[in-house]
Amino acid sequence: MIAQYSGLLPAFLHRLPESVIPPFADWLDVIFEFVKDDLGLLAFTRFLTEGLEWVLDVTGNLLFGRRRWPYLGPIPWSATAAAVAVLGYWLGGWRMALLAGGTFLWTALIGQWEIAMQTMSVLVVAAPMAFVIGLALGITAWKYPAFENTIKPILAVLQTLPFFTYLLPAVIFFKVGPTAGAVATIIYAIPPMILMTILGLQKVSPEVVEAGKMSGCTRFQMLRHVYIPSARTEILVGVNQVIMLCLAMVVLTAFIGMPGLGATLLQFMGSFRLGRSFEIGITIVLIAVALDRMSKAWVAKQPEHFEKGTPWWQQHRFALIGLGAFVFFYILSQFVPYLSEIGRRQSLSMGREIDGIMRTFLALDWVTAITGGLRAFLNNNVFIPFRNFLLSIPTPALILLIVAFGLWLAGRKQAMLAGLFFSLVALSGWWDRAVITLYSVLAAVILATLIGLPIAILAARNENSARRVLLACDTAQTFPSFVYLLPAIMLFGITDIAVIFSILIFATVPLVRYTIEGLRTVPPEITEAADMSGATRLQKLLKVQIPLAFPTMAVGFNQAIMFAFFMVIIAAFIGTQDLGQELQRTLAGTNLGTNFVLGICVSLMALSFDLIIMKWAEDKKRMLGLGG
Repeated sequence: MIAQYSGLLPAFLHRLPESVIPPFADWLDVIFEFVKDDLGLLAFTRFLTEGLEWVLDVTGNLLFGRRRWPYLGPIPWSATAAAVAVLGYWLGGWRMALLAGGTFLWTALIGQWEIAMQTMSVLVVAAPMAFVIGLALGITAWKYPAFENTIKPILAVLQTLPFFTYLLPAVIFFKVGPTAGAVATIIYAIPPMILMTILGLQKVSPEVVEAGKMSGCTRFQMLRHVYIPSARTEILVGVNQVIMLCLAMVVLTAFIGMPGLGATLLQFMGSFRLGRSFEIGITIVLIAVALDRMSKAWVAKQPEHFEKGTPWWQQHRFALIGLGAFVFFYILSQFVPYLSEIGRRQSLSMGREIDGIMRTFLALDWVTAITGGLRAFLNNNVFIPFRNFLLSIPTPALILLIVAFGLWLAGRKQAMLAGLFFSLVALSGWWDRAVITLYSVLAAVILATLIGLPIAILAARNENSARRVLLACDTAQTFPSFVYLLPAIMLFGITDIAVIFSILIFATVPLVRYTIEGLRTVPPEITEAADMSGATRLQKLLKVQIPLAFPTMAVGFNQAIMFAFFMVIIAAFIGTQDLGQELQRTLAGTNLGTNFVLGICVSLMALSFDLIIMKWAEDKKRMLGLGG
């Protein structure tokens, strides 16, 4: 670095010459073309597309009236809302019923029923398929350790790949639209199902297994009646994660022509219609929260057992009530059109009014003065100098800095892996774009730390405050990610601060959540001992609570970095100069090699931080005697 700033460093040590950069994208294109055409993968996937299209046509016809077989739809919104409310009551009582039924009621009354059902028609196909595939692969990995060792690194990469990397292959092999959206969603949601299945099956106690063997169970009976029921909780947690990831991804597939909530949101964002965008964001949040709470209630709900001779109708009373409510409202909607469909003129949407209020607010002199001042100061004095500084560092020096960081925090193995990963990024030919991506992530996470930690520390002092802040975190996290771009653009324009501001909101959530959880789990007897020793509140916080909460807080830092890498790709919609912008450009063509190389660059950088921070957290836990 000293040689660089003194002007003595040779150019080839500052950046690798193009002549030594391997043509990874070209090599991958050759492999993809061979697999696609010579091995017949394209023909096979197009054959699968026909079957998938048929299933999506059926769900589309039933949910929003697509003109396909079985020509029965659309199902009236009131019938669906009533049946879902009964399901919610069965899972969690009146509160769950109000949440579930109220979500569908809001969606209909606000005039978004059709676009919401376009999204749901893919979700109800993608989530079960991701569950079945993930469960099957998880069972295989549990049964065959060699397969588990092979698949785990692949899963780690899949969980850190930017979502754009899933979209282009889906378009090429499965056509633009709902089929490609469904396939990308399925693949995106499979990894947590596999991991939770493996975890659940590995935790089955030997006593339960021995009891099954002693009762004479065959291998299939052992799996069906012993292992899977014993791993029920972990498997259902996997189902919850599958549902949430499917909903997140099916919204993002708007970039490849998937109709529904995501496409409409993208359209409104393009025209800066904040009011309608906000309403769609609320709809997505409500659906996400309802599905999340219902699936978690399913995890907690224990199977019901009935005495021998209990009437069939009593055993299935909730199913019969739900069916009765569905049929009643279905028939009633034939005579009351409002219960069948609510048009835009009849809806309760306040989008235009919200747009007017926001425009008036943003036009206020003091608002423009504050946002303009912040934009000028942060861009000119903080963000752009920080970006230019990172870009000025020679490639070998920055890699060595990453290695030193890994060695200091996590040890030799993680440091060497991080060095290898960043060296591969350097060899990709996209180093400067990768550094700009890294700059956005680091700037957002540093700001998130400065803002989020004080909020979390103050909230953790009081149970009610902690509950309210955690609720706000849950709400912020369930908002569709690219909703945050709109206020960022409206407040700060197309600038670096707009990109970092949108990432900042997303990255602050895990920092706040894990800091609160870490501080709340500090043993009371330790804090009481600190009080008895005469420690002040600040001393107790700095010397006792934060050190003990550090392992949990480290998970929050790690999640913040992962969220930032995810969001920086979405921020390409603003018009950045990083890997996300290049990834977005690949969607307009068929260059799978470049798409994959760019995605792997993002994944390798994210994995480097993940390995280092999680290893540090494990070591810290062990030192504090909190378990490995």
